[in-house]
Amino acid sequence: MQFGLTVDDSHPPYAVLTASGEIDVATAPDLRAALLDLIGEGRTRIVVDLEQVEFLDSTGLGVLVSTVKRVRADGGDLSVVCTRPQILQVFEITGLTAVFSVHDSLDQAVAS
Repeated sequence: MQFGLTVDDSHPPYAVLTASGEIDVATAPDLRAALLDLIGEGRTRIVVDLEQVEFLDSTGLGVLVSTVKRVRADGGDLSVVCTRPQILQVFEITGLTAVFSVHDSLDQAVAS
């Protein structure tokens, strides 16, 4: 699956960024740019949907961690939608389940 990013604004006040494919050293800059664009638009309540992500490396995690710190400093938050075991395992092994709100569905993420 090819890497892709889409933004969904149909869940105000949340901006939903859906990623697909692999998030690694080659694609993490695109993820960072998309998240920075949202922040630049004043969007500080962000949900990153990882349901279509097949691989996530430390570079991608670094982007998510730096973004959550930035939006929380502005009174916002970044949460994650993920049920894929191989991606969840990355969050669990690194202890990032204590940093991010990880949800089973987009509906759950935007309701919290």
